[in-house]
Amino acid sequence: MKKATVVIPNWNGMAFLKACLDSLMVQDTDDFDILMIDNASEDESVEFVRAEYPSVRVDVMPENLGFSGGVNEGILRSETPYVILLNNDTECAPGFVRALIQAADRSERIFSVSARMVNFHDRRLMDDAGDLYTVLGWGAQRGVGQPVTDPRYQKPKQVFSACGGAALYRKRIFDEIGLFDTDHFAYLEDIDVGYRARIYGYQNVYEPEAWVYHVGSGTSGSKYNAFKVRLSSRNTQYLVWKNMPRLQRIVNAPFLAAGRAVKRRFFRKLGFSGAYNEGIQEAKENRGNLKIVPFRVSHLPNYLKIEASLIGNTFVYAAEFFRRHLPGRKQGDQG
Repeated sequence: MKKATVVIPNWNGMAFLKACLDSLMVQDTDDFDILMIDNASEDESVEFVRAEYPSVRVDVMPENLGFSGGVNEGILRSETPYVILLNNDTECAPGFVRALIQAADRSERIFSVSARMVNFHDRRLMDDAGDLYTVLGWGAQRGVGQPVTDPRYQKPKQVFSACGGAALYRKRIFDEIGLFDTDHFAYLEDIDVGYRARIYGYQNVYEPEAWVYHVGSGTSGSKYNAFKVRLSSRNTQYLVWKNMPRLQRIVNAPFLAAGRAVKRRFFRKLGFSGAYNEGIQEAKENRGNLKIVPFRVSHLPNYLKIEASLIGNTFVYAAEFFRRHLPGRKQGDQG
């Protein structure tokens, strides 16, 4: 049996698949299988992969299940101890798979390993070094826009959650904490599952030796659009209501309210006020149907650690924000 299955969710990703699959064909280990889950693409993705990459298993879904539903199908259809989720708009360095497996082998308590994601178009810059989640209720990419040479991103580190665009997951732990939540459809579902793992006492780590180059927004088409804003604002509320016990929500209420106010103003300036408000309203309407993580007294120490992370990550986020936006700072400078 191979050690890992690389699961690639795909929807109309024809433009990206060759670079992604070619990079997997030249990995420095063969201890993995490749499974593409196609979410009812309307382009020639399926025919192309079946013709050009016969070693890649392609399973076609009858409809678009979104990122969450698609990767869940991939996880369930995999028969290896590890599952590596990989966006179709990526290109992997030769040691990508090996580095992820080696990192996960360090401890049975590791649930996920996040890769070093680098901007595809400007390879001097980081795209993601594991994800942050803050007391404001914001999820964020750690290291985005920072130089790849920055020493903060050169060493393995525990992170709040892995970025599902390029990350390894220990399959057996899904049996305990549940799969990706299909209520999310897309966006923030990786933070949600990482949050759940932390509640259960597992770790999410960042591995800098697992390099992958990421185009970004390859499926949705842009950094900000009405679809993405609506789902992100809705799923931001889901994260809070599903994972925070009532007392924690009360303690954090002023910060969460401030976070919503800032986001609402930000998207109003971009012309997405309607989409943002639609997402908030949709979250309220669906609140009674969410898959709430049950509170257990035995998890109390984990909740306390999570709260400390939320506070600490807020300062990390603020520092990275100001670092990226310092007047006169050039992209790629280490300054």
